[in-house]
Amino acid sequence: MEQSEKIWLDGRLVDWSQAQTHILTHTLHYGGGVFEGIRCYKTAKGPAVFRLKEHIERLFYSASVLEMDVPFSKQQIEEAVARTIKANGLEECYVRPIIFFGDKMGLNPIGAPLHVAIAAWPWGAYLGGKEAVDVKISKYIRMHPGSADVKAKICGYYANSILASLEAHKGNYDEAIFLDHEGFVAEGPGENVFMVKKGGLVTPSAENILAGITRDAVIKIAQEMGIAVEERKISKEELKSAEEAFFSGTAVEICPIGRIDETVINQGRVGEITKKIKENFEKIVRGNTPSDWLTFVR
Repeated sequence: MEQSEKIWLDGRLVDWSQAQTHILTHTLHYGGGVFEGIRCYKTAKGPAVFRLKEHIERLFYSASVLEMDVPFSKQQIEEAVARTIKANGLEECYVRPIIFFGDKMGLNPIGAPLHVAIAAWPWGAYLGGKEAVDVKISKYIRMHPGSADVKAKICGYYANSILASLEAHKGNYDEAIFLDHEGFVAEGPGENVFMVKKGGLVTPSAENILAGITRDAVIKIAQEMGIAVEERKISKEELKSAEEAFFSGTAVEICPIGRIDETVINQGRVGEITKKIKENFEKIVRGNTPSDWLTFVR
């Protein structure tokens, strides 16, 4: 991973190598931290963060699920994101805010110190920049919605994603797709899933997934383009019969799917609807289409 010079930690910028925590940090052992993934894009008007307010809103929601008393306001964290990007002289980057419990053992985090950190670094295409990726339906299922708050982005949840990702890569696939506890398509390890059916978009309904911020952007972009969008249950067989399929997410952005298990989708090429949505998304994040989704770093 390419390093930057500074990380924002508990209210001040410190050198990358000095942003450290204790080996007995509660979150390291038990996964009880919360985080966001945010992208900042190069535009003609300077660096611009995509949907910053929505990401910080979700960060604070996730923190509330773990009963974290965050010692900074949402506005302070938004300003800290911009400050971190600026301090590192980055025109384009990935941003990782994380809130975590400090050194304390035992599952109950009450009494553990709380820390907030923000790192930013250059990060290109998440799945390697292929025209269309190959994915595997995982043998692991997405966490049961009764076992956790699926709307929260909690560190420990991602052990589930790590297992699916390891399985996929062991089989020479680029990524995995989870089914939910009912056997319907849920999401990728770090992405939401869309398919094209009869010229319209279909995506799994929100109750069993982390309904992502980029997912919401895709739905709004499609609707503005006059493309019908349906949120409903999708079987794996229906997904494999799709005219087109793609992932959405902060890290992956809009990523076409060319193969699911042994089934080739749209001859392994980028579909026309996927292409148009991807192009419109890129125009927005690059500042070429007016949008209130961008926060410029001044």
